[in-house]
Amino acid sequence: MTRIIHALPEISNQYDAMFVDLWGCVHNGVEAYPEAIEALRAYRASGGVVILVTNSPRSRKEVFKQIERFGVPEDAWDNIATSGDSARAAMFTGAVGNKVYFIGLEEERSFFEPLKIITDPVEIETVPLEEAEGIVCTGLFDATADPAAMRPQFLYAKQKGLKLLCANPDIVVDRGHRREWCAGALAALYTEMGGESLYFGKPHPPIYDLARRRLFEVAPDLDTPSILAIGDGVKTDILGAVGEDIDSLFITGGLAAEETATELHPHEELLLEFLAREGVTPTYSIGFLR
Repeated sequence: MTRIIHALPEISNQYDAMFVDLWGCVHNGVEAYPEAIEALRAYRASGGVVILVTNSPRSRKEVFKQIERFGVPEDAWDNIATSGDSARAAMFTGAVGNKVYFIGLEEERSFFEPLKIITDPVEIETVPLEEAEGIVCTGLFDATADPAAMRPQFLYAKQKGLKLLCANPDIVVDRGHRREWCAGALAALYTEMGGESLYFGKPHPPIYDLARRRLFEVAPDLDTPSILAIGDGVKTDILGAVGEDIDSLFITGGLAAEETATELHPHEELLLEFLAREGVTPTYSIGFLR
């Protein structure tokens, strides 16, 4: 059974490092959470290492720019691992071919910029669906539109045997008070229709491999670090932690705020019912990161 805590310092001294989700934990897509920032600053001041591990389809550089706008200061974290970088690495090693159909926003085309950690990358060209060898999805063309609108394109793509590279496995995200669809919703639809979707973010192993590389970049002396994963997604952050055999802290006031009746703290009975329905058991749970 999960243990409900009220503040990070109750458990933080047990861990050398933390893999911390961003959206719903450190910021809400509009601005940073002050208490979360202070908690991470205090943890780092005590000697801990904070790696921000996000299912954003953006590169580490672009996520840095984004969280800076939201008011997340550099002294609250040490390094960043993104689903986008993990997926880009696969794309540049030929996972979905050379000619790809791109689903996402124009501002997300930085996804196709070269990745330094890949030597001899394949050349990628974005083309119409009819010419494509594969699909790259960073998100919806319109994050508020019904993902089912892509069914005709996906039926054609499935018949051609195209693989879909999903840069963000999240299904939904809350931007302020508005819920938006993410790339994971399209990947799930494509899989449901019989297509093949490739995932690289949480809860899948590639992003954790990248997160550990990012950890060792800033803390090379940590041979076998004890790690705590923090996040508000039970099917991404918590399930991923279970798969990696690391402890987890579930932020109940994020995506599951309504189901857990979280105001300052979660309602214990409703929290346990929710976790039982989802089939996961985080090591700890807390209303908000503080």
